[in-house]
Amino acid sequence: MLLRGKRAEKFVKKSENMLFAVIGSSAGKTRDEIMAIYPRHKAFLDQFLTRGEVVGVGPFTDPGGGNMALFRSRAAAEAFAKSDPFYLEGVVREYQIKDWGDNMLS
Repeated sequence: MLLRGKRAEKFVKKSENMLFAVIGSSAGKTRDEIMAIYPRHKAFLDQFLTRGEVVGVGPFTDPGGGNMALFRSRAAAEAFAKSDPFYLEGVVREYQIKDWGDNMLS
């Protein structure tokens, strides 16, 4: 759909409030395996939280599992996805980063 006029202006303004969703897909590890790595993951994540770079974070609770975090910058999202212990140690199979046009949180 092509937006024109006021609708296009509204969309552009909304997209100025961009957040970056880091979506992790589960590698199917057991709860015990996840919890063994969790302290390292939490310590790593806390660095981003301290700097105010994270808006929200948590696991998906459906049977597919995985997790998601919302970051204020692409650079922070990429740094997290590249070096998170959950990724490096095989809890997360892969991370995908998606630009998200936030309308409320940023």
